[in-house]
Amino acid sequence: MKPAHTPQAYSLPTCWEDIPWGAHYQQALEHALAAWWPRVFGFHLLKVGALSNAIATDSCAISHQVNINPYAADGVHVLADPYQLPFSEKSIDACLLAHTLSYSSDPHRILREVDRVLINDGWLLLSGFNPISLLGAGKLTPGLRQCQPYCARMFTQMRMVDWLSLLNYEVLYQGTFHVVPWKIPQKITTSAPHSAPLGCLMLLVARKRTIPLTMSPLRQKFNKLPVRRAVGATKSYRKGYRPF
Repeated sequence: MKPAHTPQAYSLPTCWEDIPWGAHYQQALEHALAAWWPRVFGFHLLKVGALSNAIATDSCAISHQVNINPYAADGVHVLADPYQLPFSEKSIDACLLAHTLSYSSDPHRILREVDRVLINDGWLLLSGFNPISLLGAGKLTPGLRQCQPYCARMFTQMRMVDWLSLLNYEVLYQGTFHVVPWKIPQKITTSAPHSAPLGCLMLLVARKRTIPLTMSPLRQKFNKLPVRRAVGATKSYRKGYRPF
């Protein structure tokens, strides 16, 4: 397994149209997120990266939505580096990372920075390319490795879930969809997005928890220790007691 941090620099596309079939990816991702936006509540929604800025979030219950991008563009509200978000700790209710980690040289650092600004029980919605798909097979072809979207980083769901669990996030949903890249996605009419095993896109929805999801074995052993009463000390105290 290759390390997550790499010295190679990745440039995030300025829009979905910079990626072949990018409009299909955007539409499929918006369909998958549509079932979750009505459940996300709070005051501030943070959309990190140009691809996140382009995702339609009109159905989200959060009215104040901030677009973050390191480069000036239409619709960008704050110019900032995703590795150093200009917000105080625990000030954001939800964050969208649409393929942001796929074009990052240090995804762990971005996740830690997002975790810093998210409130307790805050929402994290992130997407990426699935390596176990047709796109993943194209990444193995030498002639396509330097082209979009095969030049992007592709992490498995299990690895990304492991990253979130280390930060004490509860994953509410994980799934892949949009199997054929060049096919126009069909609108999802069900309340929950359909998951396809070999989908080119993946989506994870998680919430930041403050209470550990699993108790450590040492704490469990400590809780099972019986509490013994100091009987001898009690008797000695009673024998030596003299009323006034």
